[in-house]
Amino acid sequence: MSKEIIGNQNIQSLLNNSIKTNNISHSYLFSGPDGIGKKLIAKEFAKKILCLNENKLEENNCKSCLEFDNNNNPDFQIIQEAETIKIEQIRKLQEKVYEKPIISNKKVYIIDNAENMTPEAQNCLLKTLEEPPEYIVIILITSNENNLLQTIKSRCLKISFNPIETDVLITYLKNNLHYNITNTMLKMYEGSIGKAIKINEKIELYNKLNKYLENLEEENIIQIINNSEELYKGKENINEILEYFNVYFMEKAKEEYHNAYKYLNAIKIVEETKRRLKFNSNYDMSIDNLLINIWEEFRN
Repeated sequence: MSKEIIGNQNIQSLLNNSIKTNNISHSYLFSGPDGIGKKLIAKEFAKKILCLNENKLEENNCKSCLEFDNNNNPDFQIIQEAETIKIEQIRKLQEKVYEKPIISNKKVYIIDNAENMTPEAQNCLLKTLEEPPEYIVIILITSNENNLLQTIKSRCLKISFNPIETDVLITYLKNNLHYNITNTMLKMYEGSIGKAIKINEKIELYNKLNKYLENLEEENIIQIINNSEELYKGKENINEILEYFNVYFMEKAKEEYHNAYKYLNAIKIVEETKRRLKFNSNYDMSIDNLLINIWEEFRN
């Protein structure tokens, strides 16, 4: 695999070895949390499978690799839908499956967010997985394999991806995103570069939240409400903000175990606020209750 892909080195080595020994399965299931490199590794794997050079693991400029890098390789296709993958899309894929490769000896199809396939789409795909042409490799990528039919999973070689190791993630973030990482942010990442990048896009907000939470126990209720502009104006980001609250309080509970109860109770208050907002309670009133109840909890 590429040196630029970090984390899950054991999986990268496994896939490289399968290419080296020409022991490539017809179907794979790449399963694991979002944002940890499953699609990057799948695409790099596909590129190596399709490579025309004898040593596929070396960087080269063969026709297949050049076309792949330019998104023009006719032997490769990726389906990626954020919401629903319908049976019509799988039928179109199947039509192409039975056309022989044009450049390479194989064809590779990736279905990203495979859990978004409808049951009808999954049953349709099953026919191809049961009797694939010898030149076909299909890679399903999922962050929720429970939404896939057991019959689909049983016909794929499952590759389980793990969150990126903390020290590897920290090094990458410091070298590439260049900002200070709080313990709360690190927990929010959950070993996912994808989540880290999304948080980095709103780094000013998270820095303000962190400062706000650090001062929360020292201020009176008037100061707390006056300093809560990010909450009252942050309706579109409120789920992320409340999740940050929860992670912060959980870390404080671990650090100050003798006072853990108040932080755990604060998490309950946050969860109740989430519930109220889910059922369309008055937004400002819900935030008022959140802040007052947390303040009272910290004063007990």
